[in-house]
Amino acid sequence: MATLTRQDLNFGQVVADILCEFLEVAIHLILYVREIYPSGIFQKRKKYNVPVQMSCHPDLNQYIQDTLHCVKPLIEKNEAEKVVVVIMDKEHHPVERFVFEISQPPLLSISSETLLSHVEQLLRAMILKISVCDAVLDNNPPGCTFTVLVHTREAATRNMEKVQVIKDFPWIVADEQEVHMEEAKLIPLKTMTSDILKMQLYVEEKTQKT
Repeated sequence: MATLTRQDLNFGQVVADILCEFLEVAIHLILYVREIYPSGIFQKRKKYNVPVQMSCHPDLNQYIQDTLHCVKPLIEKNEAEKVVVVIMDKEHHPVERFVFEISQPPLLSISSETLLSHVEQLLRAMILKISVCDAVLDNNPPGCTFTVLVHTREAATRNMEKVQVIKDFPWIVADEQEVHMEEAKLIPLKTMTSDILKMQLYVEEKTQKT
């Protein structure tokens, strides 16, 4: 078994590639399962060897891709603590927050060539859990929208304003009401642990949505 630092083999980039690819699929699936957009704009695809629903709407897809493109450098540097999909009602009050809590070990224990396939199995289990999460969540009111938030470590926050990865797609500080939800219950969905990545997924759901 070899023990490597995060700088070796540019593992930060490897983790960021894996995680951003997963988050793209997860965000599409959340929007489908929670009926934020009509089912007609989604198309069945296969990812991690399981069927998933992916949007066919160009503007929506571009927004998700641009967001993750900006998140990726933060993950590479291990500066992203959480990626949150916030679902809001017509008054822009959060009713659900899907929280992906991310942590990466400073030392990476690489035990075999099957490491990445093991990570893929764990991500598959997480996707399957998202696909059935409506069984443990209440229905959302009609007309909901969504946004994506990133919680960063303090040092990263100070530098983010200087870095604009995509032109005309700047980082802005989230509204307080998007970050904190009153009278919310916490619903754990799935936890994964691997040698290169640990991730916990849970939902904060507003008790009274209407």
